[in-house]
Amino acid sequence: MENASSVEEFILLGLSENQGVQKICFVMFLFFYMIIVAGNLLIVITVISCQRLNSPIYFFLCYLSFVDICYSSVTAPKMIADFLVENKTISFVGCIAQLFGVHFFGCAEIFILTVMAYDRYIAICRPLHYTTLMTRRVCGRMVISSWVGGFVHSVVQTLLTTQLPFCGPNKIDHYFCDVHPLLQLACTDTYAVGIIVVANSGMITLSCFFILVMSYVVILVSLKSQTSQGRHKALSTCGSHITVVILFFGPCTFTYIRPSSNLLEDKSMALFYTVITPMLNPLIYTLRNEEVKSAMRKLWGRKV
Repeated sequence: MENASSVEEFILLGLSENQGVQKICFVMFLFFYMIIVAGNLLIVITVISCQRLNSPIYFFLCYLSFVDICYSSVTAPKMIADFLVENKTISFVGCIAQLFGVHFFGCAEIFILTVMAYDRYIAICRPLHYTTLMTRRVCGRMVISSWVGGFVHSVVQTLLTTQLPFCGPNKIDHYFCDVHPLLQLACTDTYAVGIIVVANSGMITLSCFFILVMSYVVILVSLKSQTSQGRHKALSTCGSHITVVILFFGPCTFTYIRPSSNLLEDKSMALFYTVITPMLNPLIYTLRNEEVKSAMRKLWGRKV
């Protein structure tokens, strides 16, 4: 840690060094961030306030929206502010805190999405046992486990990074502090640490993705024995979740299950899982869900 303290701050190179592009990005990403906060907060308030939305899937959706707000807030405000300043600096402590937050909320989101797939599996494949298996206590434990899993993963990633010596240069080719860009700045051989980082992230991502795929394979097989109306209803409830999983897991898997060789590609992929997906989640879940839209109209129509 003595060597690490020789670098007291890092310089984030951001998305572009062109002043005109930065001004356009400032307006665009400020708008995106406002949609993220407003849209996800709208879902949280609606689910909490409306007693009709008391089933487990909406309980998980509420936490997913909360995680999306937190996840984007770790990186987006700093990125947006940096579009207006010339020196895009971040302290060493702030950089490590941002690294911790990205992996904590990102991993928690992966686990919550996996839990939501399990909920759909129980609801469609074992409907008679749904109320006994998916009690509020069980759902609460699943959410707590998601938070704990995200915390443990983030602690591992953070500790591995903070043990590295940073003695210069201090320019991070990214718009936030992440493991791969920091590994490239460490003034020591990071091959072993890189393998551990990829193995840690890859194990979580691939195992959760495997559970998700298997859940939906079983669901699709079970739908063959149902009526066309039952199939349509089941697919409509699963469609939103599958869309979100593809949008989040695709870029996330591309970034974290391989040794990073192209930071430009990593930055582009990171925009999907830190900004684009959290922004689209409220739209995906509300536009495809009549129950949520109806609850929102009644709740906010009554307030207005």
